[in-house]
Amino acid sequence: MKNIWIFNHYAGPPSTTTGLRHFNFAKYLIRNGYKVIIFASSVQHNFGINMIKDKESYMRYEEEGIPFVFINTRQYNDNGKKRVENMMDYYRGLFKVTKEFEKPDIIIGSSVHPLACLAAIKLSKKYQCRNIIEVRDLWPESLVEHGSIKNDSFFTKILYLGEKWIYKKAHSIIFTMKGGKDYILEKGWDKVVDLNKVYHINNGVDLEMYKKNIEKYSINDLDLNSKETFKVIYVGSIRSNNNLEIMVDVAEKLKKYHDIKILIYGDGNEKERLEKLCTQKKLNNIIFKGFVKKNYVPYILSQGDLNILHGVSGKIGRYGISLNKSFDYLASKKPILSDILCAYDYIIENNCGLVVESDPDSISKGIISFYKMPKTEYEVYSKNEQRVIKQYDFKELTKKLINIIEREV
Repeated sequence: MKNIWIFNHYAGPPSTTTGLRHFNFAKYLIRNGYKVIIFASSVQHNFGINMIKDKESYMRYEEEGIPFVFINTRQYNDNGKKRVENMMDYYRGLFKVTKEFEKPDIIIGSSVHPLACLAAIKLSKKYQCRNIIEVRDLWPESLVEHGSIKNDSFFTKILYLGEKWIYKKAHSIIFTMKGGKDYILEKGWDKVVDLNKVYHINNGVDLEMYKKNIEKYSINDLDLNSKETFKVIYVGSIRSNNNLEIMVDVAEKLKKYHDIKILIYGDGNEKERLEKLCTQKKLNNIIFKGFVKKNYVPYILSQGDLNILHGVSGKIGRYGISLNKSFDYLASKKPILSDILCAYDYIIENNCGLVVESDPDSISKGIISFYKMPKTEYEVYSKNEQRVIKQYDFKELTKKLINIIEREV
């Protein structure tokens, strides 16, 4: 029985977070005979929950048979200094807390930020075991693209050197985006990073839990359950960087279609402003439904007719994307309209929807095309999703992870 440690700063169980990649991996690893512990920060990102209320250095926690160790980290409310200090608390805490646990055979260090990866490499050397580095976000590449740091600054150059060092020292590297090897080649790092140790495992969905949630967590809502309207559904945060105002503009363009309704599920600092804007424009075809827990999402999506995958396209999309909610969308068996332009687009490659430019005209025309689409053509998209989603089931994704683990041990 191999012992696996997973370092993911932002991991958590279904009761406290929506990012369940490592919860799902742990679930199926345990079913396959592995021992797993997930080491996470006590502060659950975006929810403001701190799992530790006292000065204890860590807390053991178990949910649905999945063991967590929450490392005591300071609270933060934004992307400022406190969040950086929170990252450092987690990194330093890993070295103190892991001493209390059985020696691992494999340590998986998962970004977003690279400190979990750095700790995995250092501790794998200490415990003379193997490491697997997982890249879910390209740091500092994504920070440069978003304008958070300058591409040619000394600090940025140091971050790139650190990233290169991590890839060089890792025993195996998993990218969630399909173009991970492209990124390494583009940087010219293939001279020191062996591409044979680079793998791709996408994000996905736990179909077993998805089906249970549809049955167990339904919502009695007239708009959602109406059979008289064509329901366009967006699920996600409503923040300025998501530019949800574009959906208000789309709703305005669709006013003459009285049986099309846009339902927005989520919360964020832009929700109140956008609701006021809809009132000013006298729009009743777009409704902000507010925050819903993740276990209600499968039922919500199953009741819709079209799912909107909306976001800001950027150059970093040339390596591919792997958005968590896109797999919830695929599992709903309802077509997807996306305005995110990227390479390796699994929606387009598998004919599960359409991709349009991110502007009100293009999005509204895309919605109308599905609204007017013959039933036989519409059902092709649904059947494709039913076929494709099986390869993104965490039961199947875990098999890929096990293959990498067994190569390493």
